Amino acid sequence: MKGAWWWNEEVEEEVREKKEAYADFINSGVDGERDVSRARYKAVKKVAKKAVAVAKSMAYVRLYQRLETKEGENNVFKLARAREKRIKNLDVVRCIKDENGKVLFEDAEIKERWQRYVSNLLNGKGMEESRSKERECGEKSADPRESGHISKDEIK
Repeated sequence: MKGAWWWNEEVEEEVREKKEAYADFINSGVDGERDVSRARYKAVKKVAKKAVAVAKSMAYVRLYQRLETKEGENNVFKLARAREKRIKNLDVVRCIKDENGKVLFEDAEIKERWQRYVSNLLNGKGMEESRSKERECGEKSADPRESGHISKDEIK
């Protein structure tokens, strides 16, 4: 979570210690040594978790104090815009259409549809269809605006 607005040096140090303790725990071989490193990891993990909670709490206190001022009113709108942008994450596919045009919303269905699509694409089944469509478009017009390409109006 580096780069989070509440992240500070203390949290970074505690998380670094937790990672080191975890690496020691994983790499320990003997049962006695493993028990000691596991206990150390659990203790360090608890401290790191508390440091994160304290850092977040203090950051929220500062944020709320800032929002109560006159200048803070503008920050409310900035936060709302940032939240809206996060919701519109373009890296995540929320729904797609299947071969029949039915909209799929479930993650498992979307994954299966992508698998079928890529499989057909790599096995050449989709290539014949796309080439025939390209030939049809090429015969109709050489102008890409008149062919089956996506227009600017369709994007909006």
